Amino acid sequence: MPDLEHTLQGHDLGFLKIVAEAWGVDLTAPDAPTALPILLEAILKRQTVIEMVESLPESAQKALAALLESAGKMPWAQFARRFGDVRVFGAAKRDRERPDLKPVSPAEILWYRALIGKVFLDLPPEPQEYAYIPDDLIKFIGLPSFSMKPQFGRPATPGEAAHILPASDRILDHATTLLAARRMRLPDAELKTERWSVPLPVLEQLLLAAGLLDGNGFPIPENSRTFLKLPRNAALNFLAQTWLNSSIFNDLRLLPDLKFEGEWQNNPLVTRQAVMTLLSHLPEQTWWNLAAFIAAVKESQPDFQRTAGDYDTWFIRRADSDTYLRGFACWDEVEGALLRFIITGILHWLGFIDLAAPEDSAPVTAFRFSRWSEALWHGSNPVGIAEENQPIKVFSNGRLILSPLTPRWLRYQIARFCLWEEETEREYHYRITPASLQRAQQQGLRTSDLLKLLQRNSAAPLPPMLTQALERWEKFGAQAHLEQVSLLRVTSPEILTALRKTRAARFLGEALNPTTVVIKPGATQIIRDTLVEIGYITDAQITLPSSNDVLSSAP
Repeated sequence: MPDLEHTLQGHDLGFLKIVAEAWGVDLTAPDAPTALPILLEAILKRQTVIEMVESLPESAQKALAALLESAGKMPWAQFARRFGDVRVFGAAKRDRERPDLKPVSPAEILWYRALIGKVFLDLPPEPQEYAYIPDDLIKFIGLPSFSMKPQFGRPATPGEAAHILPASDRILDHATTLLAARRMRLPDAELKTERWSVPLPVLEQLLLAAGLLDGNGFPIPENSRTFLKLPRNAALNFLAQTWLNSSIFNDLRLLPDLKFEGEWQNNPLVTRQAVMTLLSHLPEQTWWNLAAFIAAVKESQPDFQRTAGDYDTWFIRRADSDTYLRGFACWDEVEGALLRFIITGILHWLGFIDLAAPEDSAPVTAFRFSRWSEALWHGSNPVGIAEENQPIKVFSNGRLILSPLTPRWLRYQIARFCLWEEETEREYHYRITPASLQRAQQQGLRTSDLLKLLQRNSAAPLPPMLTQALERWEKFGAQAHLEQVSLLRVTSPEILTALRKTRAARFLGEALNPTTVVIKPGATQIIRDTLVEIGYITDAQITLPSSNDVLSSAP
């Protein structure tokens, strides 16, 4: 940062006299170039600086301490929001109104004592104006009594952390399901994502950032195969590192209650790094109040996402409103919502954070680092995650039950051969059907491969009839079908004989017996009308129950 000399250079004599008066210096020089070295010599003394700082109002001391905590500089927009701005005056108006004697903010108090300056710096993430303490003053005022390490809120009370929601690795199971579904081109409605802990759009973007899905949402075979065969702890670490380091995964634009318009761009990686730095200030293994943490960030580090403090050019609105969220007044609805989403969402789903609430189903009020957080933070595989070693339960009717601890690569393969029936926290239910086998065949999969998978990974020997049915299906295809039809039953064969002589005869199908015949789809009303025309009034109709096609084991 500039030193005091460069901070004061460019100011007129009137400004230098105001600074000199504040420091108790009798400045009688005729011009600014002559006055500047005299003023510097009088100010730059340790005891003089200490006495000046100690005489400041508490509000100005806090502003100075905040700059010290930020390594002597802070974006001017952020500094001005916390400690006020410095009014702009022409020299004549300034000398006449003397804002130094009637300051409206801590910033003005420091400004007219030359304890701070303003400079435009080209620093990452983008060029902007900074408030700063001149370098040669920092060594005098950087005292322990002015160290204000941010607390970022407060610990949670026991009541706020009464009901614990521990971090889990459930995201790996959802990822496996999604990869299988995308490979099979299943519609999202068949995924039953309402039971998932991770919203589908979030998981999809994470797998895209991880290189497991291509731009069309289709699995990249080699990458997916490698991921599915990783041990669970390594797979979780892989997803965690993907999120920590991705510039593609955009947390902000995944907020469900907001809509984003226009051509503006945010930098999700820089934002994510800033959030993780803020979290690094918190004590380990301590439940922390979520609302207090967010409020503290708003107070001390509000521009963690908009580093230039620009709250007017991003076109963001509520999903249920046409009103745009502009200005710092909307911070809670954007930045605050983003912090809540990252802490209670992403970091929880990826295993970094445990959550807590006062009671079951109540909103989250507290969080702490999980038992896996340190390893994940440093890119190591966490310990204490169960191995995938559970077999498949196979039933004679073609039903299969798999555990979340069945190897993920195996469940991915099994899912491609089966009808998906049910998913719970502890089980995945599938069924082998002719339709599912035909779909697998269209994807280049062979039924003999499914049979080998089941034989090698079943909890018990396969039921012989199921083995026989699979072998026959591959050779002959489906050998029995269930379908829904309408039947006409009459009291005597003569009625059917008469009906076959009418224009409706073409709508009659297979005769099941002398008084029962199948009606072709969509012809029920035509048959009724024709029966009336030939002298029979009837509403006789039987609809057989429908069912999915079943795998036949008939010879």
